[in-house]
Amino acid sequence: MENQVIMHVNYMEQGQTIEEICEKAVRFGFDGVEFRRKIKDMKDEEYLEKLARQQEKSKLKYVLFGGPGPNLMDENPDVRKKELDEAINFYKKASKYFKLTVCNIMTGVLVNPSYSYFEFDRHGSFFANEKHWHWAIEGFKILGDLAEQLNFYFAFETHMCFLHDTIESSRKLVDLIDKKNVGINLDYANIICFKNPPSIKEAVERCGEKLYYVHLKNLFKIDGIEYKNYIGCSLSDGIINYREFLKILRDKNYTGFICIEAPRQGDREYFAKQDLDYIKQLLYEI
Repeated sequence: MENQVIMHVNYMEQGQTIEEICEKAVRFGFDGVEFRRKIKDMKDEEYLEKLARQQEKSKLKYVLFGGPGPNLMDENPDVRKKELDEAINFYKKASKYFKLTVCNIMTGVLVNPSYSYFEFDRHGSFFANEKHWHWAIEGFKILGDLAEQLNFYFAFETHMCFLHDTIESSRKLVDLIDKKNVGINLDYANIICFKNPPSIKEAVERCGEKLYYVHLKNLFKIDGIEYKNYIGCSLSDGIINYREFLKILRDKNYTGFICIEAPRQGDREYFAKQDLDYIKQLLYEI
């Protein structure tokens, strides 16, 4: 396997600057960083120019972009149009600074206000109606064409409280959008937060040819607690066997990016090095 290993920027959101993020990612041994699409108190042009300068200076191979995605779940059509236009403008600008590859994407949070956020099977695709699907499909047919034009891919992260929360809803969404440059970002650690989740193999197989990206993190399961019964931990700990996961990806000839992330507090720079060492060892052995 020759997958490039990407660092999610959440390893470096404890006060680190863009300069520090790029420099440390390279020093630790990452091939790239998945940054946010927006950064607080900075306009797109300023953000992209600064990031491009630091990529060149640090020799970081890849710059990817993730959330926030356009909020296409808002009832107000003017809000949806504004969100879509902003996203289109961002990717057009970003393509002038970077060779875009795959962008992690979302359709907008979809929460049922009658239930706790952590009752995941009450939100997202479980709460969605026909109009929510229509808004997402309509918007991403446009974004899918843009991605094809600019030669990159969008990948919906399987994430709680979004339309694309489960494997089934994610696959349904990309099939209905039906654009070759729109696929799935499999975050299995999010999938297992639902009741009766599919196995790793089942999840990968259901993504099929639409598996464009993967996010890796790990969790401990706390028995006896109905909601929020998982807690973040290192990639080498927890209930997900990433040796099995990477073997399955190898058998499916997945050659895309592998992005690791930090779902826990504490010294995240240390966690980044620890998790990267573990993943690189697995890739070497496999």
